[in-house]
Amino acid sequence: MNLREKSLEVRKVFDELDIEIKSFMQSSQLSCVAGCGACCANPNVHASVLEFLPLAFDLYEKGKAEKALEILDESGEDANCIVYKSLSEDAKSGFCSDYSNRGMICRLFGSAARRNKEGKKELITCKIIKEQKSDAYQSTALAIKEGLAVPSSGGFYSQLYNIDFQLANQQFPINIAIKNALEVVLTYMFYIENNEPESLENF
Repeated sequence: MNLREKSLEVRKVFDELDIEIKSFMQSSQLSCVAGCGACCANPNVHASVLEFLPLAFDLYEKGKAEKALEILDESGEDANCIVYKSLSEDAKSGFCSDYSNRGMICRLFGSAARRNKEGKKELITCKIIKEQKSDAYQSTALAIKEGLAVPSSGGFYSQLYNIDFQLANQQFPINIAIKNALEVVLTYMFYIENNEPESLENF
């Protein structure tokens, strides 16, 4: 499986996850607080290179890959996710400028569950949701204990591992993950474009 095929496989995983998330949100009526970008403004959120291959290929195809790399190189270690657009001074209000190409971690947060130390499912969420949507959070947490279908973070990460364990396993601060994905895609496309098979006329 080449790099582009791996990116397409990641996209399939995302499509499946999005369907499950939509169903969960319809059942639970729980979602992020409108306009909140607190997690997007956290440079310490970690992600894998694999989950940002779709974004990297999309930027490449739009001729924006090199510019994105320049911005990433100029950004400090404490910079917000390059895709996030802040609308407030504290950067905690804003939006994702490339929602369809957001990473796995961005999709799972607030919409999926993990297993706790006791082996029970618990919602992956934040203090803001717990406080500002307390009633919906409490009822959803109870419903999950009683069997409400909820996307499994472990299950979907396992699908990524099956595509490319190395690219999925190592975690980086989100901008580093995006930068590495861009570099991998640019290297791959350079190789593809400069190693076209020779025509029969050369033989």
